[in-house]
Amino acid sequence: MALQAGIVGLPNVGKSTLFNAVSNSAKAQASNYRFCTIEPNIGLVNVPDPRLDRLAELVLPNRIVPTQIEIVDIAGLVKGASKGEGLGNKFLANIREVDAIIHVIRCFEDENILRDEGAINPVGDKEIIETELQLKDLESIDKKIQRTEKLAKTDTKLKAELDVLLNCKQHLEKGKNILSLGLSKEDRLVLLDIFLLSDKPILYVANVDEASMHTGNRFSDALIEAVKNEGNEVIVMTNAIEAQIAELDNADDKAMFMEEYKMMEPALDRLIHSTYKLLNLYTYFTAGVQEVRAWTIHQGWKAPQAASVIHTDFEKGFIKAEVIAYDDFLQYKSEAACRENGRLRIEGKEYLVKDGDIMHFRFNV
Repeated sequence: MALQAGIVGLPNVGKSTLFNAVSNSAKAQASNYRFCTIEPNIGLVNVPDPRLDRLAELVLPNRIVPTQIEIVDIAGLVKGASKGEGLGNKFLANIREVDAIIHVIRCFEDENILRDEGAINPVGDKEIIETELQLKDLESIDKKIQRTEKLAKTDTKLKAELDVLLNCKQHLEKGKNILSLGLSKEDRLVLLDIFLLSDKPILYVANVDEASMHTGNRFSDALIEAVKNEGNEVIVMTNAIEAQIAELDNADDKAMFMEEYKMMEPALDRLIHSTYKLLNLYTYFTAGVQEVRAWTIHQGWKAPQAASVIHTDFEKGFIKAEVIAYDDFLQYKSEAACRENGRLRIEGKEYLVKDGDIMHFRFNV
């Protein structure tokens, strides 16, 4: 599905370290100077899902295939990026292409890691990024207002579009993100062609020092307080520790490392799950002897759309879907037993796929 979450933030806050920790397929250079990342690094990230492992224990397949999302490591932004400062225009263009934002914010003190913005100030750092996105959106909105005003003189239907644009402009001028405006689906259609930056869902990562990895600190507390009314989640983690865990290939070594740091699970798992939720995604499964596999779909997709992620022909020739609820599969332990006990359902084209469904599609070639 090529859904992407972009890692953003000021320079030297731990973006590339986080990318290296989560990515299965690519590694980024992480150095103590600004704009170490210039071209965006793109990596595939496995989505941890214990349900996949439970299904595999019952089916005993030849292979297990988790679902994945794409994470993009984007160059550090600086104040004035909307006017071209630093790598501003390139940075902002890269953000336009992602579906959601993972905003990494420095919540630790370390005199050895460069910081041009002065004293550690997570709330101020958050506002720098947001302001630059909003300023760029204002520029885009103003240009479209000018075009629409001219056309509206001869096409009265465009008056409604102009009202939407003016509403967005007023909202941005108050220092608020477009996402918080709560636009309707119809209103959003007006904005599709200008790809607004502040209309993307955001997940914050408070990158704290090792001593604060379980408790947070005054910096992460300030960030949590600042976003509590926005409905956005803050994940407190130590990016460097997570990167060390990710480098360990042996499961026993990982378990020992985590035990040493009194970790129940890697914070990365929480980050990936939260990103998945942020993108409004569901997982369904296919389960057979050849493979047990997880597939990513959007919430609200119907059965033919869900089939299309396996192959587009599945959607075109869709006939029906055989569906077993995850809990039923666990209870009866096989597809045959679910069928015998009336737990396998036949669903048609209007079926809304649920998270965790185990599915088999029938289709015409």
